[in-house]
Amino acid sequence: MATISHGLEALRTCFPGWSFFRSDAGAFYGSRRGVQLSDVEVDAGMQQTVSADDLETFVSLLRAQARLEVEA
Repeated sequence: MATISHGLEALRTCFPGWSFFRSDAGAFYGSRRGVQLSDVEVDAGMQQTVSADDLETFVSLLRAQARLEVEA
């Protein structure tokens, strides 16, 4: 569990515009902080909240969202 907590702290540093938590079932969740996406952004593939069952997939989703932000 300490490794996962450390991983979440690293995510907070790498993705400061997001809030993160891990569910009791072990899934990772991230929600944008202080941002409400427009319909155009959502249509472009941006998501208000992302989730994944493992850390590797979760980080991949966050990186994809970061790429979409740059393109917007």
